[in-house]
Amino acid sequence: MFRRLAILGSTGSIGMSTLDVVRQQPDHLQVTALAAGRNWKRLAEQVRQFKPRLAVISEPAFLDKLREAVRDLDVEVACGMEGLRKAATCEAADTLVSALVGSIGLEPVLAGIHAKKTICLANKETLVVAGRLVMQEARRAGVPIIPIDSEHSAIFQCLADRDKKHVQRLILTASGGPFRQWSADQMSRATPQDALKHPNWDMGGKITIDSATLMNKGLEVIEARWLFDIEFDRIEVLVHPQSVIHSMVEFVDGSVLGQMGAPDMRGPIQYALSFPNRWQAACHKLDLLKVGALTFESPRRGDFPCLDFAFEAGRRGGTLPCVMNAANEVAVDAFLKGRLTFSGIAKLIRRIMDIMPFQSEPNLDDLLAADREARIKAQELLPSVNA
Repeated sequence: MFRRLAILGSTGSIGMSTLDVVRQQPDHLQVTALAAGRNWKRLAEQVRQFKPRLAVISEPAFLDKLREAVRDLDVEVACGMEGLRKAATCEAADTLVSALVGSIGLEPVLAGIHAKKTICLANKETLVVAGRLVMQEARRAGVPIIPIDSEHSAIFQCLADRDKKHVQRLILTASGGPFRQWSADQMSRATPQDALKHPNWDMGGKITIDSATLMNKGLEVIEARWLFDIEFDRIEVLVHPQSVIHSMVEFVDGSVLGQMGAPDMRGPIQYALSFPNRWQAACHKLDLLKVGALTFESPRRGDFPCLDFAFEAGRRGGTLPCVMNAANEVAVDAFLKGRLTFSGIAKLIRRIMDIMPFQSEPNLDDLLAADREARIKAQELLPSVNA
């Protein structure tokens, strides 16, 4: 097996882990396109090392700097959403790794599906915002969507080709984040530096804050519903502080299958890229003797309301998951910039979910419009949330 990759989000945590897998699997993987958001310096370094045919910076303001940094190389340079779509449909690539953060990943993934690329998906917001639409298009195009998130990779491996009628429930595990043992009062005074100290995983800022609020797990619940065609009433969340069992599937006969591995994203990334085969490990192997005990807890839903927001939005469907996600992206960005308190994240999301117009059967244009409008309204309400 040999895969030619277009990697969207190459300078982020998942993107860099993907490139690390590429380094360790040169007989199986080659990079043909790289795309990043704002980090043109890191992207230029990656272009020099991996020599893709196309390099894209999504922020047009940095296009000239990227072009100048790689002008001595034989690489095409592009920018913006048009550039992301160009990378997603790159003729030389057969596999699209979508590791962008946020709803910006939706349109490139759809473009990749229409170009019949195998989709290795780490951008959960794509299915949160437009799960029904994306899965319909993938089925129509005959394109596989292989999950990269460790939780969904675990479920994907446990389900294999088993009949869905034998599945009782999906059990997504959560580390509990940095505030698992904090009181609500302590969390109200949490700083971005506090929230960014994840106990197990090395992730980017936005995902780490989502883990702290449990919104990350809520987004994963919605993603699981669409990836595996399982209704929300059969999806549960357990806090598993060791992050060793990445998720589980319970079957109707009471049997439970779980997938274990070290908390290292290179494992699920490599599995997605090697599927249906398996290659020698690109990451540290699990040492159960060092792990010792495995424990589980119920999530403290009252102190982490974002998890229930996601279940609510997912069950209602329509534009609500899109609106919730847009509000969350604005809220997390404001928190990281010191413009919103940690407890204000959930308050802002709740307000936007309550006031935004609802459409039950949106098309792509409707979803993109709802995303834009929710972001505008969230920015308008930021000062009142902090008041």
